Amino acid sequence: MRFDYIIVGAGSAGCVLANRLSENPATTVLLLEAGGPDTKMEIHIPAGYAKLHRSAVDWGFWSEPQAALNGTRIYLPRGKTLGGSSSTNAMAYVRGNREDYNDWARAGNTGWRYDDVLPYFIRSEHNQQAAQLDPAYHGTDGPLSVGYATRFRTPLAGAFVNACQQTGIPLNHDPNGPGQNGAGLLQFTIKDGKRQSTATAFLKPVLTRPNLKVVTNAMTKQVLLDKDRAVGVEFFTGKHATEKAYANREVILSAGAFQSPHILLLSGVGPAHTLRQYGIQVKHALPGVGKNLQDHAFTGVSALASQPVSTNRFLTPWGQLSSFIRYAITKSGPLTCSPLEANAFINLEAPDDRVDFQFHFAPLHLGSDYKANLYDINTLPRTDGFSILPILLKPKSRGCVGLRSASPLDAPLIQPNFYSHEDDRRMMLKGIRKALDIIEADAFSQYRKKVIMPPKRVSDDDLWHHVQRLTEALYHPVGTCKMGTDELAVVDPELRVHGIGGLRVVDASIMPTIVSGNTNAPVIMIAEKAADLIKK
Repeated sequence: MRFDYIIVGAGSAGCVLANRLSENPATTVLLLEAGGPDTKMEIHIPAGYAKLHRSAVDWGFWSEPQAALNGTRIYLPRGKTLGGSSSTNAMAYVRGNREDYNDWARAGNTGWRYDDVLPYFIRSEHNQQAAQLDPAYHGTDGPLSVGYATRFRTPLAGAFVNACQQTGIPLNHDPNGPGQNGAGLLQFTIKDGKRQSTATAFLKPVLTRPNLKVVTNAMTKQVLLDKDRAVGVEFFTGKHATEKAYANREVILSAGAFQSPHILLLSGVGPAHTLRQYGIQVKHALPGVGKNLQDHAFTGVSALASQPVSTNRFLTPWGQLSSFIRYAITKSGPLTCSPLEANAFINLEAPDDRVDFQFHFAPLHLGSDYKANLYDINTLPRTDGFSILPILLKPKSRGCVGLRSASPLDAPLIQPNFYSHEDDRRMMLKGIRKALDIIEADAFSQYRKKVIMPPKRVSDDDLWHHVQRLTEALYHPVGTCKMGTDELAVVDPELRVHGIGGLRVVDASIMPTIVSGNTNAPVIMIAEKAADLIKK
């Protein structure tokens, strides 16, 4: 098989690239996806999110033991189907902070200032409430439907926004607009009560293009290199059988922050000592491959509710059945929504400065030991409650992705090093105390029975024990094929792999530093911009 472009990974970036690069009927595109088609029913039902992790559409990775968390391994879900993690995430649409992108440009990445990338956010977007928002920041002609939840919302969402204001966080109806700081309802990639993955929005509408070929259940073994140029890929067509496809122009890795560096390492591109350690021929020494891993960590603050207003009550067998019947008939009710409802951004130490913390609000409580049931809907509590999830936005800790063996069938080694930097620990403790202030604010008084996790009047040592016991990843891994010009940079500002022709990386791994918020929208933007760079 021979194509102009071969894209590895049909996730948030890959589906966008497949759409944009195949717009020219004279350009042939092959899109390879290790997972299967997105036929699992729960993918398309927004609240089906709860049944996607640890299923056939999840890679189900685990971290190495985390020293700061008493040796705990952290679960790291990643989408394994058309749409990738956009088919399995919580659907929050968050662009991040203006200064995130200006930082990238200040580090030498020309063309990545906020003003440079904003048009690509707008290009993707069809905002359902565009008439209520600043048109300088939002689009109406893009394939990706974005909007506030309108088919179901608990009264707890408004109480959270009011509680934030009572504790000094301003109201902000549009953190994707002129300013990010403040509290408000989240925007989601949901349309007509159904998930808008990149497969739904970008890929499926163009599947009939004769110049686009999509192959599922095709896990990439390696990039094929001829001296200093990528010429194709080898991928599995069965447990042991492989096939090769060749690229006239470029191979594009869009496999994500764990698997794009993993594929490079398996292909002989990376730190020379690492490759030799596993008996892999060094085809191009590139020391930064797999380095610079960053992710958002979170923990939980929960309260029991004094009345039946949360979504916990829908988790009973009857609640699930009645909700499904309602959804099937009317496309309304709790199944039309993300598990999240509202959100706040804040700078914990300088309220008027650039945000450094995020609070997700969920209208359910997770139990006092949620690590045991966070990814298993059958074990979540049925008693009503609500939770605030404090999220460290700008971690200073850095991790890495590496090899376990030379076999492509073995999962990558993933070492996030959560809280390895002392500042991250200090900031998370401040974030928990702020979350407790919010959950105990007067706005929640008519709904709050009692705070159950953690108790407020405790020492820093007690709170740190809570963090150690109940930290999870928000699964926003980035940075492992960082863009830049320094010695650890893997790609240049046009996302071309340093020293290898015909090879780019286009996904979250190219971020030099993590954005201040959820990463799906920025990855879609990266792919939109990359498509222009590639066409140029």
